[in-house]
Amino acid sequence: MVCKKCEKKLSKVAAPDPFTSSSSAIKEGTRKVGGGNALLSRPGSSKTKFGPPSAGCKDCKQTTTQNGAKYCHGCAYKKGLCSICGKQILDTTGYQMSSK
Repeated sequence: MVCKKCEKKLSKVAAPDPFTSSSSAIKEGTRKVGGGNALLSRPGSSKTKFGPPSAGCKDCKQTTTQNGAKYCHGCAYKKGLCSICGKQILDTTGYQMSSK
C-alpha cells in the first residue's frame, strides 16, 4: 500500500519501451553494436550502483522491496500504513486481519 504522495517515488522501469515512436533508436535508425559488458568497462560504477541492501522493515526486520521503504508490504497492509512514509491510509479497526 502506497499513499498518493509516494506514488511518484516508486521504481521506474530500467529500460524504455523500444517499440514506442519516441525511442531515439527508432527515429535515427541506428543499431547498437555489441562491445562487451558496459557495467564492467566503466570505472567506479559498480561501487555506486550496487550498494548494500536497504534497511529492513521497522517491525519484522524483513528486507523491503522498495528502496527507502520503512515497512514491508505485509506489515504495511496489516496496519493500514503507507509502506514508504508510514502515513496511516486505511482504518483497519473494523477488519479481521490475520497475523500471518
